[in-house]
Amino acid sequence: MTENIVTIRNVSIDYPLRKYTLRAVTNLSMDIKRGKITALVGESGSGKTTLSSSLIRCISEPGKVAEGEIVFYDTTDEGEKEIRVNELSEKEIRQFRWAKISMVFQAAQSALNPVMTVRQQLYETMTEHGLTLSKEQMEERCKELLGYVQLDSERVLNSYPHELSGGMKQRVMIAFALLLDPQLVILDEPTTALDVITQSYIFQLLKKINEEKHISMLLMTHDISVVARFADYIGVMYGGRLMEYGTVDEVFEKRRHPYTEGLIGATPSIIGDIGQMKPIEGSPPNLLDMPSGCVFHPRCPYCQEACMQEEPQTYQLQGGATCKCHLRRE
Repeated sequence: MTENIVTIRNVSIDYPLRKYTLRAVTNLSMDIKRGKITALVGESGSGKTTLSSSLIRCISEPGKVAEGEIVFYDTTDEGEKEIRVNELSEKEIRQFRWAKISMVFQAAQSALNPVMTVRQQLYETMTEHGLTLSKEQMEERCKELLGYVQLDSERVLNSYPHELSGGMKQRVMIAFALLLDPQLVILDEPTTALDVITQSYIFQLLKKINEEKHISMLLMTHDISVVARFADYIGVMYGGRLMEYGTVDEVFEKRRHPYTEGLIGATPSIIGDIGQMKPIEGSPPNLLDMPSGCVFHPRCPYCQEACMQEEPQTYQLQGGATCKCHLRRE
């Protein structure tokens, strides 16, 4: 069994429009570790959701993977098999989604069908993926999963989405994601619009799923403090590039990239002095008018001449960590 469950190599994602092509992700390579929680952090527009959606070929139209390769390492009773996601047919990718990789979308209320009960939607998902289960077996499976995410199955299965609270809908989506026993679950801002207590509860539940079911997870979030508590690996994205990647302990301790340092420095603390927070000056780049050289150089406090003229390469560091910075700040 390989250490990685997914490898992403030199992937670029484009949105071809009428007068120009917008490149949302540029030449990005990274690994998603098997059995671990890997987090992607960065400001809005950094490419987190676009990249994660490419793993199940679910990029919003007219987006497409223009370059590179995404490989999923499928583990079965017969052994391990490489699945090249970009080469799957439409029929194959429909079966691949939810069965191999599932996704908990950012807005649960938008992902659930408002005119179907939760039971009907769960049944439909199992039927469409060809599960040969009796009605009694499907009912038992639904109750098992809803119980696992600590929901009253008798009430929730008969409910329409509008009859559930935000936290309940998010847990229903987590149950959906586990329905077909996937090996990787993608979580796109899973606690958006939830109160702080519910957010903490959801993340504790996800950590429990990761540890008990050994399901790999890819988490997208703006909240770098959440990553410090729950993730094993972290990738820092900016302007469609992966600026830094490594274990959470290593990235938080060494902060090799100035953008990583800025994100951590701008995070508020409930016990620290708010006056010590240092916001990152400036705004994220316009993808239609990207700066020359390093995309972060207009906001970087360590900017040098080379940063303005030449885009840095991605440097491989000890322990599998990477950093895309001319300074490679050790």
